[in-house]
Amino acid sequence: MAGTVEQKLAAQGITLPEPAAPVANYVGFVRTGNLLFVSGQLCFDAQGKLIAKGKLGAGVTLEQGHAAARGCAINLFAQIKAALGDLDKVARVVRLGGFINSTPDFLDAPKVLNGASDLMVLAFGDKGRHARTTIGVASLPADAAVEVEGLFEVT
Repeated sequence: MAGTVEQKLAAQGITLPEPAAPVANYVGFVRTGNLLFVSGQLCFDAQGKLIAKGKLGAGVTLEQGHAAARGCAINLFAQIKAALGDLDKVARVVRLGGFINSTPDFLDAPKVLNGASDLMVLAFGDKGRHARTTIGVASLPADAAVEVEGLFEVT
């Protein structure tokens, strides 16, 4: 039976995919003590297709970027479940780091990353409120529009 957090996600129509395998020399997550570091997750949907491909400010809309960041958060949840077996073992979302594939003049990267942040708060309530960094970048693997990494306090 799914835990409370997964039930909240299911009520929103969200089913966790299989966690993505690393594409280079790294692992999907590392746990040290009560901290879980989750590697950057691209905006793949459950079928392995990019939710948004290309640059914000040059063909990818703010709404598409927001949806892509939300997809990254779902992929973070999949990695957390693989690491812990249960999303209810997250005591706190500590930090998200967002990378937005964008043109130099795109200024709404924080609004894009709200797609991930909003879902963390929806899933974890006040424990989902976190520190965060949002960075515009020149490119991402597979020309993904968004990538998000996370740091979580766990039990």
